[in-house]
Amino acid sequence: MLEAGLDRWLKLDKGAFIGRDALLAVQAEGGPKRKIVALEMVDRGIGRDGYPVLDLDGNEIGVITSGSPAPFLKTNIAMALVKAEAAASGADVLVQVRANQVRAKQVPLPFYKRVKR
Repeated sequence: MLEAGLDRWLKLDKGAFIGRDALLAVQAEGGPKRKIVALEMVDRGIGRDGYPVLDLDGNEIGVITSGSPAPFLKTNIAMALVKAEAAASGADVLVQVRANQVRAKQVPLPFYKRVKR
């Protein structure tokens, strides 16, 4: 069922296009091994590009791709590329910020939605 839904979404049945073979190979292997997640820092610290992302046991599961303070949200936010299993679980993670491990929670994207009028 998932594969049929993925085919429909990726439009892999529309004929030849650049990258189609690569997408089919990834699909045949069970899907992507890593996924992008949005993080909101729970503790004080900013996840910057290249900082490691750890699970709560201290095992490295990914890396921060970008991060910064978000003054409007009054918190620090980041995007990270993590193992697919960690992304699917939605569990809290730790970000290695210099010598400290900072707790972060996975949040849905977009970080901010404007209120419709």
